[in-house]
Amino acid sequence: MNIPQLDRAVKERILRSLNHEEGDRVPIWDYIDNHGIVEYFRREGDDYAQTMVRVYHQLGIDLCRGYGGSFAEEQEGEVHRDGKVEHLISGRTRWMTKYPIQSLEELRHYRPEPVSYEWLRTEWVTQMRRQQELFAPYTLYVPGGGCGFHATYGLMGQELFSYAIYDARAEVERIMEVLNENCVRQAQVAAEEQLGPLYFIGDDLAYKGRLLFSPSFLRQTFIPCLRRCIEPLHAAGIKVIFHSDGYLMEILDDLLEAGIDGLNPIEPLAGMDIGLLKRRYGRRLVLVGNVDCSQLLPFGTRKEIIAAVKECLRQAAPGGGHFIGSSSEIVPATPVENILTFYEACREYGQYPLRL
Repeated sequence: MNIPQLDRAVKERILRSLNHEEGDRVPIWDYIDNHGIVEYFRREGDDYAQTMVRVYHQLGIDLCRGYGGSFAEEQEGEVHRDGKVEHLISGRTRWMTKYPIQSLEELRHYRPEPVSYEWLRTEWVTQMRRQQELFAPYTLYVPGGGCGFHATYGLMGQELFSYAIYDARAEVERIMEVLNENCVRQAQVAAEEQLGPLYFIGDDLAYKGRLLFSPSFLRQTFIPCLRRCIEPLHAAGIKVIFHSDGYLMEILDDLLEAGIDGLNPIEPLAGMDIGLLKRRYGRRLVLVGNVDCSQLLPFGTRKEIIAAVKECLRQAAPGGGHFIGSSSEIVPATPVENILTFYEACREYGQYPLRL
């Protein structure tokens, strides 16, 4: 498997954990979207991407799926629309997202564009290799995309989508078929090009406590889309990390049957119990994330953050099969001190053999 210019220790750490073995320490996986930590590590002459690479390397993050375009404090409250910036006044102004599809009638006439293999094999692959080279040798940039399901409801928003699956089901599935085919082609190209040992598929299916859609509907629509994307990747020996926020237990066995190898971000405040997953699924599932990024990391004390890291490692790290990280991303509200504490604890207490 081709892992571009990756440091030997980092490569071995990742591969051992992927194979449910203990390496030198638990690999760290995360996504950074935080202005403060960017400024903390920025050097004169850096562009944003160079600074972000330094952030990931200095924090010891072994794998990433990208990074956010963190904004400055003076931009708080800005709303970007049509290339212009509007400001919220006292929090009273409400902006509605302008979706490409605004009604059932527009849905019936909407025709999504298919993506060409030529574009994927030239432009997209070039972009992925550029990112991998940028983050090498200490961080593996993991390529990926969706499977077409989230992209479909993202065209119209969840409210209209919820009506459309009853009142215009055939039209929804027509659009989903095209968008899924685009994602399948992307996965096929990633497999052909051997872009690394891992591929990331992210489609949000849930929120805190339960699924956004019924399990039966997901089994009829989403699960076949996911399976089609995974098949060419598995044929090429590439493992798939699936991402969805929220509570996924009602559909998790179906996700495994579709072929996922790992799960991210295992959101604890949504009810996802990483210890239960470890006990129930063992070597069938690589566990990625789980340290709360919505309350603990932004507002917790140093002691609380260290305790959460230790508990996460205690539950998930024995025997490998764990990439520790936040329960989605390092959000803009997280103080620099807490970010530094978090990754220091991951590096220190994630050493094998575990001493917790």
